[in-house]
Amino acid sequence: MSKNLIFIDDFSKEEIYEIFKRADKLAKTTNQIKPLEGKTVVLFFPESSIRTRVTFEKGIQELGGKTILFPPSALDKKEALEDVMGYLENWVDAVVVRHSNIEIVKSMAKQTRIPVINAMTSENHPCEIIADLYALSKLYKDIEKKKFLFVGAKGNIGNSWKTAAKLMGFELEQCCPVGYEMEGIKSYTNIEEAISDKDIICTDSIPDKAMEDFKAYQITLQHMEKANQGAVLNPCPPFFRGKEISEEVINSDYFVGYGFKKDLLLVQQAILCYLLDK
Repeated sequence: MSKNLIFIDDFSKEEIYEIFKRADKLAKTTNQIKPLEGKTVVLFFPESSIRTRVTFEKGIQELGGKTILFPPSALDKKEALEDVMGYLENWVDAVVVRHSNIEIVKSMAKQTRIPVINAMTSENHPCEIIADLYALSKLYKDIEKKKFLFVGAKGNIGNSWKTAAKLMGFELEQCCPVGYEMEGIKSYTNIEEAISDKDIICTDSIPDKAMEDFKAYQITLQHMEKANQGAVLNPCPPFFRGKEISEEVINSDYFVGYGFKKDLLLVQQAILCYLLDK
């Protein structure tokens, strides 16, 4: 059986740092080496996906590989996933899948001998968070000692930060209204209290049905000024100005910036190469 990435902790802490090293190497040798030459990767992506799809498609092609794209609905049919994957592995070398149902992604990985990469489910978003950790490691030499705050509802982004914190050993707390907490981590209902003494503030977009509950949890410039010196704001896109974050704070130096996500391409390349080598 192949090694897959369905959850962040499918990798060990040491393997995460190996991914970082591979990303560093790829950053220096892009367009010089083609480790995916002769490789074909099937992608299952919805039309609404922008950043994850662009970076996977471009990243694979940049390293000499070819991609074949399907909508995730192609997996929602009567044919058993065992049969779908049994045929696919004759012709392709890996599968990258974005599907709301993590059980489908897990089943695909179970039924094949080629690597399967989870590009996002309703349960988690491993590539996104590993890439964020890589980018943060370029800002801080000691990310394991930094204090993280997740402001948002329990969901795929929060779950992934929780898994990453347990795996990597950094401190993570949550701020949210009552009823939106993640199990097993400290949570606050007061944003000013929560943000005090924090280094990295992460957010997720608020579901429409929860918007009213989260009115008092918008991250503002005044809130960020209560965080530790050198603190950064890392909102998970898509973010919405005037909703989970203020317009003013996005235009401030606290916002990590759009270039922060540039490393998503490198990290996804590194993950794919690592799994194919395995």
